[in-house]
Amino acid sequence: MVIDLFSRKVVGWAMAPSMPAKLVCDALHMAVQQRRPGEGLIVHSDRGSQYASAQYQAKLASHGFICSMSRKGNCWDNAVA
Repeated sequence: MVIDLFSRKVVGWAMAPSMPAKLVCDALHMAVQQRRPGEGLIVHSDRGSQYASAQYQAKLASHGFICSMSRKGNCWDNAVA
């Protein structure tokens, strides 16, 4: 799920029985299509393997987005979700 922290709206989502990198890439794609953000957007997530994957990181880079990940073992960094 991708949440726009300014509007607090869900702008991208995807569902699957597991959590592969493709799942988060699909959610990000939906959010980009809906909002059309510019380069420099900060995309925050936890440290899950799907967010650290080369596929997801390449998708962020292709849009010029900045990856921000929570600190290890600190649930408060991602408290919005």
